[in-house]
Formats: sequence, structure tokens, C-alpha cells
Amino acid sequence: MSNHSDRLPAPAPLPEDTCSALESDAGAVRAVSARASSDERIERTAAIFSAIADPTRLRILEALAVRELCVCDLSEISGISQSGVSHQLRLLRDRGLVAFTRDGNRAVYRLADHHVTGLLAQGFEHADEWVDAR
Repeated sequence: MSNHSDRLPAPAPLPEDTCSALESDAGAVRAVSARASSDERIERTAAIFSAIADPTRLRILEALAVRELCVCDLSEISGISQSGVSHQLRLLRDRGLVAFTRDGNRAVYRLADHHVTGLLAQGFEHADEWVDAR
């Protein structure tokens, strides 16, 4: 004879956003896997987004979306030293997000291309909508 104390507790209910299915949808997995990016492409894209994710670098990119600027200008805008700005710009250059030209003794920076402009615009737009949706 068993009493209530011998019973195992009922499992806790799954959170609403958790899938309770025990098997994947093989067709869906095949369809997505067929269109999946290479590991190299995923790594390059992650490197771009990680560069943009830093607030100082994002502020620099936002300034360059307005106009071309030299390191001195970016230092004043961002509130960090010229050395610090140069370090951030080097990383942004390595990720293909900014480019520069020499103008006498000045290095004048700009966004690398329209893709960077689009990434910034979409990121800021999404951030505005995300705040509005709260």
C-alpha cells in the first residue's frame, strides 16, 4: 500500500517559450541546412557584428555616417584619446567597416560602403522600434 509521500512530484511545467516536441521537423531542418552559410561566412559576419556591438565603435561609425572625419575630430566626438580612437579605427578597418584617405598630415575616415550605412540605419531603426514596443 502506497501513500502520497511515496509519489514522485509532478514535473514542473515547461516555460511557454519552450518546445515540448520530442522530434525535430526533418523537412524544415533539411530546407534550412541547404541554405546555411559556411562556417567561414558565419565567423566573418560575427566579427562584423562584434565590432559594431561596442558603444565607442558604434559612436564612431554613427559620426562617420554623417560625414568623413579625421582622428582628431573623432577623438573630440567620442570623448576618448586620439590613440584610443586610432585603435578602434584599426579594428573597424580590419573588419571592412571603415576606410581612409590621406589629406596632408590628416587621415580622413569614412564608412567603407553602403552596406555599413545600411547596417547602422537598420540597427538604429530596430533599437527605436524595440523601445517603442516595450
